[in-house]
Amino acid sequence: MKSIHTDLNTWNVIYTAPRAELKVAKRLSDMGYTVYCPTRKEVRQWSDRKKKLTIPVLPSMVLINIDHRIRNQVFDIPGTIRYMFWLGKIAKVTDKEVTLLRDSLDQKDIVQHEIHHLQPGTTINVSAIGDKKGVVKKSSSKKVWVELKELNCIVTLNVA
Repeated sequence: MKSIHTDLNTWNVIYTAPRAELKVAKRLSDMGYTVYCPTRKEVRQWSDRKKKLTIPVLPSMVLINIDHRIRNQVFDIPGTIRYMFWLGKIAKVTDKEVTLLRDSLDQKDIVQHEIHHLQPGTTINVSAIGDKKGVVKKSSSKKVWVELKELNCIVTLNVA
């Protein structure tokens, strides 16, 4: 069997069908690919019961470390849609970013944070993702939206 893992320090992002992330990741993993589907545990309550669910952190996305010569083989898996593109090329995620994401999701110790009157335009450090600096874009009594230009995303923080 030919090697399907690559030693590259980058990962690609695969878009999946809605709510198919975990199935696609399992199927790819069973085929021998190196994949990562970041998840979190969440308790959902219905009128008659509570249930603990595993929820993907990146909706409709799975990270895969794959050699570029065989990357089209992933489309043999039901539920895969396409690769994510950035500036006309397949988007790359570094090992460092994947490790940072994995570490931040694996943290079991909760550190208490206090937020006092964050105004839009304020620069803050977001310790949960490697002490990245971000700019507050919007805040409410329950949430703060922080733009992380370095990661090209906006993070929503729940205020306790």
